[in-house]
Amino acid sequence: MDLIPLPHRMERAEGFFELGDGFGIEAGPGTEGTARWLRATLGAATGLALPPKKGDEYDVLHLSVRPGLDAEEYRLVVAPRGVHVQGGSPAGVFWGAQTMLQLLGPDAFRRAPLPGRTWRLPLTEIRDSPRFRWRGVMLDVARHFMPKDGVLRYLDLLAAHKLNVFHFHLTDDQGWRVEIRKYPRLTEVGSWRARTKFGHRASPLWEEKPHGGYYTQDDIREIVAYAAERHITVVPEIDVPGHSQAAIAAYPELGNTDVVDTTALSVWDSWGINPNVLAPTDNTLHFYEGVFEEVLELFPSEFIHVGGDECPKDQWRQSPTAQERIRELGLKDEDGLQGWFIGHFDSWLTARGRRLIGWDEILEGGLAKGAAVSSWRGYAGGVAAARAGHDVVMCPEQQVYLDHRQDAGADEPVPIGFVRTLEDVYRFEPVPAELTPDEARHVLGTQANLWTEVMEDRARVDYQAFPRLAAFAEVAWSGLPAPAERDFAGFERRLAVHYGRLDALGVAYRPPTGPRPWQRRPGVPGRPIDGPPPNR
Repeated sequence: MDLIPLPHRMERAEGFFELGDGFGIEAGPGTEGTARWLRATLGAATGLALPPKKGDEYDVLHLSVRPGLDAEEYRLVVAPRGVHVQGGSPAGVFWGAQTMLQLLGPDAFRRAPLPGRTWRLPLTEIRDSPRFRWRGVMLDVARHFMPKDGVLRYLDLLAAHKLNVFHFHLTDDQGWRVEIRKYPRLTEVGSWRARTKFGHRASPLWEEKPHGGYYTQDDIREIVAYAAERHITVVPEIDVPGHSQAAIAAYPELGNTDVVDTTALSVWDSWGINPNVLAPTDNTLHFYEGVFEEVLELFPSEFIHVGGDECPKDQWRQSPTAQERIRELGLKDEDGLQGWFIGHFDSWLTARGRRLIGWDEILEGGLAKGAAVSSWRGYAGGVAAARAGHDVVMCPEQQVYLDHRQDAGADEPVPIGFVRTLEDVYRFEPVPAELTPDEARHVLGTQANLWTEVMEDRARVDYQAFPRLAAFAEVAWSGLPAPAERDFAGFERRLAVHYGRLDALGVAYRPPTGPRPWQRRPGVPGRPIDGPPPNR
């Protein structure tokens, strides 16, 4: 049974249960959503109607919530007379159904039945539960916009791998992607740029055509509801106080007007760290309170991500307004000013029953107790945060930034960063060894990040994500041994079957033999970094 991620416990018996035309679903209380999903997906792939049935009939899939199991834990039993999927909550039932789909073979992931197929499940019992509660993927749609149908497709891909957090990076210097009705110029102006750098920021190549797009509020509601049906939480990110040139281009008063002519700024067309950051004024705070008010209406998630990374302080050092604010607040320096800025929204979100999360730079100016940290600059930020009592999501750049290249070969398209092979990702350990058990309890989980500067379309995102995201999903879900002891050869054997599922899903993954001719980008310069990545 070539399942990914690897279940905690499996017992196989001789024989199979075959799904016939009379096969139906008994959906217990709380499992109606999984039954509806199965009729839409498994029904499409098999051509079976999957009608409602009662428990005393043959050929029934029994779905039930079972007290005593952990929330995301499930038990899948395939018996000669029928199939049982039990979960500790509706989410657990859904993950069990995903495992059942894998057992049916790759064609169960198609959208229409193929002729001559028979559908059977091996007689088996599986008991399974996740290692982490936060099993996330960050998708950057600011650098290159992904239309709504592509986002919905990615949610399906996350669900198929039992990943349950979608970190939605919606704003940056290069584009603002969510409709804010109070401030229409954020999308009228901020959602598109006149041209785009092709390749790394040092590249001489440009795509000389406008690029843009945004999600309406109804689009966002649809995305959030679609995710919720798949037991995925959408965590939005609105970047402050750096990575904000698109917002400043739309509303110049948000920038440091006493240092630069912000009316001359446009949405940025290149990559890197941008010097144009938000002004630390009451006007800016009130503006973003208005933004977050609408964001909270759209996203019911516990956490709201505020960025907080890569905020150059040069304009604040030169700004009389910023320097006066530092004196007025009795702060030590510009790092303290950023800490005050983030702290304002930490208090603001806490008062509304939400929790702030940001990149690990938010630690530098002091951090309120309830805030959480996305540790991206290695492990150190996560260690410091956990030791200070903050919850942490481990997503170190050197380990699980999937925009980094997969191989050192010359054919890798637009090579960025360190080489992170499939095996490297499989041997990634999210919990730093130096944490005590009490400190380690602050590690909520882990997340793989997809930054799209050099991913111009859905196929490029597929190539960078897969198959490494399958390895990451197993790290996040399964209780694997220490990295050096993990059975990578066994994972590769199971992955050989999983490629068939990805093919059925239309995923343009990187083949194990290297990129296909149309996946290459000859002549487009990247930014490769030689040697092994630091492990700290």
